[in-house]
Amino acid sequence: MKDKPTGYEPLYTLKVVAPDIWIVDGSWIEFYGLPFPSRMTIVRLSGGDVWVHSPIRIDDELGKRIASIGPVRHLIAPNWIHYAWVPDWQRYFPDARTFVSPGVVERAARKGIPLRFDEQLGNESATQWENEMDQRIAKSGYHREVVFFHRASRTLILTDLIENFEKHKMPWWTRPLLGLGGVCAPNGGMPRDMAASFKWHRDHLSRLVREMISWEPEKVILAHGKWFDKDAVSELQRAFRSFLE
Repeated sequence: MKDKPTGYEPLYTLKVVAPDIWIVDGSWIEFYGLPFPSRMTIVRLSGGDVWVHSPIRIDDELGKRIASIGPVRHLIAPNWIHYAWVPDWQRYFPDARTFVSPGVVERAARKGIPLRFDEQLGNESATQWENEMDQRIAKSGYHREVVFFHRASRTLILTDLIENFEKHKMPWWTRPLLGLGGVCAPNGGMPRDMAASFKWHRDHLSRLVREMISWEPEKVILAHGKWFDKDAVSELQRAFRSFLE
């Protein structure tokens, strides 16, 4: 795969986060006209099965790299806008089961994307990983996202609830917009439009944030921008401080 540099090279390469958990950085995607660097998370469960969160674009080379660590059994579309490449992964790994956040199927249908799924994600961990990961849903009238906590590595896996774009890695013309959105490193947070959608669901999000903090994560993986490889609790308290007051 040949792509413009995103600042997170090497792309399409497994990068170790902790034992049995990796990230893979991908190329730019476009959302509402803005370029976003993409990232997925890979977990190898204790039985050897591979769990793929927010799949990025796949080709044969990447597919072989992922398959080399174990059989891909679980494909995760973690929120209502992170599903575009799932059909490609389904074709490459036909034995994998697909788990989707609420809102994914409806939006894919509107976009004409042929997405099949096996289970809808909810507020309790799926039986396939309940002994290894916690799972909760953040749900406003606008945004729906399932968060995961990998206990062994003490890693919290988010998608868009926090974005942390490094300005020097983004096109110059996007920087004022990202600043207005409140999603610039080192102080990235929930996009302001998303935060506004939780106005009438403030108690729900506050409880969720407090629960995520109670898990005492050490790291927080994000889909877009610089992820937090340390001080996870402090970063959560900072990013969601308006919901903790």
